[in-house]
Amino acid sequence: MKAASIVVLKLGGLAVVFLCWCLAARHTFSFFWSVALVWGGVALVPLVAAVGRWLLDRRPTPERASLLTIPVHYLGMILLGCALLVAFPFTQAYPIARVPFPRAISFPALRVLAVLLTLTVVNLAIGGLGAPFATALSKRLATNWLYARCRNPMGLFLLLFFIVGALWLQSLHALLWATLWFAPAWILLVRLYEERELEIRFGESYLRYKAKTPFF
Repeated sequence: MKAASIVVLKLGGLAVVFLCWCLAARHTFSFFWSVALVWGGVALVPLVAAVGRWLLDRRPTPERASLLTIPVHYLGMILLGCALLVAFPFTQAYPIARVPFPRAISFPALRVLAVLLTLTVVNLAIGGLGAPFATALSKRLATNWLYARCRNPMGLFLLLFFIVGALWLQSLHALLWATLWFAPAWILLVRLYEERELEIRFGESYLRYKAKTPFF
C-alpha cells in the first residue's frame, strides 16, 4: 500500500477513535449499556488481539505487520478508551465498598505517574522514532532509558495510573475493574499481538532484547 494511503488510513482511524471517545465521554448510558461497554467492551480486546495474531501469522512479513497493526491498535483504543471513559463514573454510581486509601498519597502518586508516562512517550519518540499505538510505528527498537528497565514502561505506568486513580476515588468497584479486568485485557493485547508484531518487524534484535529485558 502506498505511503499516502497509509497516512489517510491512520488519520481516518484516529478521527474514528476520537469520535467514539467523545461520544462515550458525553453520553449518559443506561445501566445495561454501561455494563456492555465497561465489561463487555474490554472482554473483546483479547479477541481482537487473537484475530490479529492469526492474520499476522498467516503471512508474517514486516509490511503486513505494519499495515495490520493499524486496525488492531485502533480497535483496541476504541474498546479500551470508551470503557475507561464510562468505567469511573459508572463505578462511582454503583459502588461496592469504599477503599479507605489516603488521598494525600494517591494524588501525588497520580502526578508522578503522569510525568513518567510523558517521559515514556518522549523516550519512544527519541529512542524508537515512533509514537504510541499505530499513529507512528517505531522505526527502530527503543532499548534505552526507561525501555532498558522493562519492555513496556508506557503500559506499566498507564496501568498504575488507572489503579491509583481507582484508589484516589476510594472505589473498590473501580479498583477491581482496573486490576482484574482492564489490566489483563491490555496485557493479553501486548502478549498476543504486539510482541509478535515486533518480532516480525525487528527480528533477532527484538528477540535478544526480549530475552534480557523483563515485561514489566
